[in-house]
Amino acid sequence: MRLRTTADPSGSCRAQSTATMLRFFVLCTLALASRADIAEEDDVLVLKKSNFEEALKAHPNILVEFYAPWCGHCKALVPEYAKAASTLKAEGSDIRLAKVDATEEADLAQEFGVRGYPTIKFFKGGDKDSPKEYSAGRQADDIVNWLKKRTGPAATTLGEVAQAESLIADNEVAVIGFFKDVESEGAKAFLKAAEALDDVPFGITSDDAVFSKFEVSKDAVVLFKKFDEGRNTFDGELNKADLLSFIKGNQLPLVIEFTEQTAPKIFGGEIKSHILMFVPKAASDFNDKMSEFKKAAEGFKGKILFIFIDSEVDDNQRILEFFGLKKEECPAIRLITLEDEMTKYRPESEAITAENIIAFCTLFTEGKLKPHLMSQDIPEDWDKNPVKVLVGKNFEEIVFDPKKNVFVEFYAPWCGHCKQLEPIWTKLGEKYKESSDIVVAKMDSTANENEAVKVHSFPTLKFFPAGDDRKVIDYNGERTLEGFSKFLESGGKEGGAPAGEDEEEEADVSTPGVGTESSVGPIIHL
Repeated sequence: MRLRTTADPSGSCRAQSTATMLRFFVLCTLALASRADIAEEDDVLVLKKSNFEEALKAHPNILVEFYAPWCGHCKALVPEYAKAASTLKAEGSDIRLAKVDATEEADLAQEFGVRGYPTIKFFKGGDKDSPKEYSAGRQADDIVNWLKKRTGPAATTLGEVAQAESLIADNEVAVIGFFKDVESEGAKAFLKAAEALDDVPFGITSDDAVFSKFEVSKDAVVLFKKFDEGRNTFDGELNKADLLSFIKGNQLPLVIEFTEQTAPKIFGGEIKSHILMFVPKAASDFNDKMSEFKKAAEGFKGKILFIFIDSEVDDNQRILEFFGLKKEECPAIRLITLEDEMTKYRPESEAITAENIIAFCTLFTEGKLKPHLMSQDIPEDWDKNPVKVLVGKNFEEIVFDPKKNVFVEFYAPWCGHCKQLEPIWTKLGEKYKESSDIVVAKMDSTANENEAVKVHSFPTLKFFPAGDDRKVIDYNGERTLEGFSKFLESGGKEGGAPAGEDEEEEADVSTPGVGTESSVGPIIHL
């Protein structure tokens, strides 16, 4: 079909104008179609690998929940998450909430390091490479307030002395950048560091009176704190990495008590090697023990975090249990690393002196310590019931028997999810009790450990197929008798995944009093 051209008074051709409009219409239609790929449920964007990039372009500030449909915690979050999404949308905010079914979008889950459900990450400014972990509560107001704070200014401008004094007085730790020129390269590096930290308030000033009040004569970054030295001044090169290292190395006390309030700082910090002193605060020699502990801590600042735990507090008993301790055995020292795999260490001498602690930590930093693995004694009737009882001392012999297919539940006696699973697991044991090559077993992982399996959440279910290759398969299917049976009958193929690739639900694994749920954390994860 040919378009008929008609000259108009301006001398242009209507056909050309019509064609241009047609092209524009097509482009708009394609753009809208692209946007339409991002579906919404209750104002929450539904993301997949196919539209994730598009969502980040369309909505630069976006909070994404990675969930599993079967996860109880995820289900509980649904109404509050939707309420937060609707609140922000109604306010006309540019912040959006989204969700990803991590069981369907495994590639996305792996890309963003999802190891538990729900995992919630904030993508700011369309930055896909370094999303921030959501770290607040799970009510709609908590979500909205956290997001608004993260999208506000990274550092408060301090135009007068009273503002600076207020920032310092109102916070346990505060960082102030003193810059004559707030547009300088140093100031820009400071603001980048401020953007990277959520748990420390930042201020920036160029006011001469503020400089004078705090006895600062030139550009500087000062960390103010209500403990230890009270103040630390940065003396390195003004760049983001060095500033962050300085702040993280000084924002915690030399020795910090484990409490509900300090737990996020302890576990969210950069230092992943922790030495713990379990001691009753009411003991007559408490101050003496603390003095020795602090002396030892001075030489390991920035390398090992020194923590003390009141062994008489009821909420701390689970932590003692995790280390195989009873409060009657305290004071005691233990060390743990919180990298990909948690590893515990026990000193040869239980005497709490600065000399002994320094020697113990030195051996650790030099890589000369062997891990301490707990084990109960083997029960006399460990194999009398359909579900066999494993402990550290018989674990290797049973699970790596080349003639047996062994399915193990790693549990904690206090875990609610484990208690719910117990009758189903017992039925599974009954079903296969006459089998010549299938063994259904369980192990209390609060009292038993082994080198082959590191348990990060409860219950953890792992399958050890027959053979000589010591293969381990994680169970990721439905926690039903039918699901377990299909898994075993398929030789670990239906509902399984290679060890280390499982995405476990956040089970009942949090330390009492911490007030957070977690699936891969350290002591919070007991």
